[in-house]
Amino acid sequence: MSNASDHAHCATALVGVAADRAYAFLVDPAALGRWSLGCMDLVDVGGGIYRGRSLFDGGEGFLSIDGDPQRRVIDYHVGTLQERAPRICARVVPGPVCGLAPSECYVSLLAWRSTSMDEARWQRLCASHAAEIWLIKAQLESRVGR
Repeated sequence: MSNASDHAHCATALVGVAADRAYAFLVDPAALGRWSLGCMDLVDVGGGIYRGRSLFDGGEGFLSIDGDPQRRVIDYHVGTLQERAPRICARVVPGPVCGLAPSECYVSLLAWRSTSMDEARWQRLCASHAAEIWLIKAQLESRVGR
């Protein structure tokens, strides 16, 4: 059996904002285009689909955002214009669930590896999420995320 990190990755931060605010930020395509290294400068191409560019190599990717505000879960369906899969997920856990203040929450980014992703690309995605969770935290706690 392989190590779980070969199949999935999770990055989590304690963020000093209420859960509803964090959720609204994560489901907002304009905000996503400021923190997701693989989806910079998002453009709405219609039908709930967005096109972004990778900060790494300028490659073009497409995504759609499927949010559940009651559970504070967002599935990011990523891939091509014609075919996207829900391989990236964000979850916001309200502070009181974990004994924290109502003005705090946990934000997690989760990714599942596709079989077509080579080791270098997977490691880049894991490193990106480790950086992106810090971008999310900083932007939410600053004027940028308000």
